[in-house]
Amino acid sequence: MAEVVPQSLCALEPRVPADRLVAEMVPPPRFDSVRFDTYNPDPHQPSQTEAVTVLSAFAAGLGGGATATGAGKKRWFGGTRKPAAPNGPRGVYLDGGYGVGKTHLLASLWHATPAPRELKAFGTFVELTNLVGALGFQQTVQTLSNHRLLCIDEFELDDPGDTVLVSSLLRRLVEAGVALAATSNTLPGKLGEGRFASADFLREIQGLSAHFRPLRIDGDDYRHRGLPEAPAPYSDEQVTKAAYATQGASLDDFPALLAHLARIHPSRYGALTEAVTAVCLTDVAPVPDQSTALRLVVLADRLYDREIPVLASGLPFDRLFSEEMLNGGYRKKYFRAISRLTALARDAKDLVSQ
Repeated sequence: MAEVVPQSLCALEPRVPADRLVAEMVPPPRFDSVRFDTYNPDPHQPSQTEAVTVLSAFAAGLGGGATATGAGKKRWFGGTRKPAAPNGPRGVYLDGGYGVGKTHLLASLWHATPAPRELKAFGTFVELTNLVGALGFQQTVQTLSNHRLLCIDEFELDDPGDTVLVSSLLRRLVEAGVALAATSNTLPGKLGEGRFASADFLREIQGLSAHFRPLRIDGDDYRHRGLPEAPAPYSDEQVTKAAYATQGASLDDFPALLAHLARIHPSRYGALTEAVTAVCLTDVAPVPDQSTALRLVVLADRLYDREIPVLASGLPFDRLFSEEMLNGGYRKKYFRAISRLTALARDAKDLVSQ
């Protein structure tokens, strides 16, 4: 293979226009073709099969009505308002460990909902809060209120400001008749626990919980179910050689990349990697602090969403986070990142010449 010059993620500082943020609220590439019938439930975990049944019925219940007609298009431009939502939960909340297929199910729900794609939205919690920052609260409410469904992946409340913001946003959307669906590793009533003084914001957290019917999904991480162990890290020379032999690959020193992530808002990490076919990293080392670790989690999520393999030298990915981090309030995020990076490292094996 001819030698190519790899790009550097550290040299990129993407800008994402506000209108693009709205247009891109669809399932990411990894989940573009998933459907309920492509979900492979563990036969030993009946809650997984039950989730498919419940969500299929939920999607069917969102069909029909004026939003799929010309009247719905009129509302998009400020016409007749949808009727207020009935009392009780107006959404479903998929709770479970990492790797049980929650995002697969959430994306399947989005695809199965019988509404035009411009009337249903799919985004991560980080992307949703960034949308509010880009458009402003009132404009975000106006834009999303015309939707039939809002899917929120990786629902995590990491600070009091986000708690109040999202609580207020979802309350307004539910009043406008928008159905909600979310995934997380934390039950709705436990959001924020161990991360900030959640007792001070109990009213807002309970308000969020009231919008959802919790749907527990049990099971083991499917990414490692019956699969071989992740490959051990490679040498710097192997990683560099692979980067120069792979069209569209990036090559960065891991500590330098972590420093660069601090200069870019996490909502732009997807744009940072959109033209990359493989990420090659040298000198992978333990993450120095929690703020850096949380940024790395978001990057790992975006790489996984886009199915971008990761080839690395240095420490293995299961040694990125300290024991204190893995035992703290963000532990489920860190374990999710390890799981996803391990899967992407496995995907990168073919980049190395044997």
